[in-house]
Amino acid sequence: MKKYFAEFLGTAILVFFGCGTAAIAGAYVGTLGIAIAFGLALIIAGMLIGKISGCHINPAVSLAMFLLKKLSLKDLIGYIIAQILGALFGCFLLTWIITGANMGSLESVGLGANGFKELSSVNLSLGAAFLVEVILTFIFVLTVIKTTSDKTKESYAVFVIGLCLILVHIIGIPLTGTSVNPARSLAPALILKGEALKQVWLFIIAPLVGSLLATITYKVFKSPKK
Repeated sequence: MKKYFAEFLGTAILVFFGCGTAAIAGAYVGTLGIAIAFGLALIIAGMLIGKISGCHINPAVSLAMFLLKKLSLKDLIGYIIAQILGALFGCFLLTWIITGANMGSLESVGLGANGFKELSSVNLSLGAAFLVEVILTFIFVLTVIKTTSDKTKESYAVFVIGLCLILVHIIGIPLTGTSVNPARSLAPALILKGEALKQVWLFIIAPLVGSLLATITYKVFKSPKK
């Protein structure tokens, strides 16, 4: 249960600070600020819970670790449930703060939800949005796999993964809002409902496809053991 609670806490931190920055401070800090907030939240979460659960805080990462036989089926299910609940908890905290402030309606402020077409800053099509999320998740998950598989210091791995999350957010925010994480996308969509909930399927399926491709790529190209 320590591992599951760690995943709950870590995902809540990621969503609260990442989505919170997008919803509350996005107009002040812009795309780069939001991207940095997601990366820093991941780094902090990694430092806090990395040694307990591995700090997946993302079903796409947990799926990759399961496919690499580094996570049991039982823990895969437990991790995903904990991640979704943690994301929901982070969103509930944000909802409470936003509704308690003079910021307008929750729908107008948003919760950092992902989207395409009218919910995309550049009116990105469904097909292009799917491709974007697959590519960004592929790069992110492959980075996670490589850095955690090498015999490197935990702090180094967390820092590199955090930088990668910043990178994918810089390009992804104007396009889809950047998901690469089904739990992070599902939570705000469940609260906002409407069009965000109708479109959330893409941000569940595409990251999982990207994770699968990253895992296959790692298996194909990893160096043979000496």
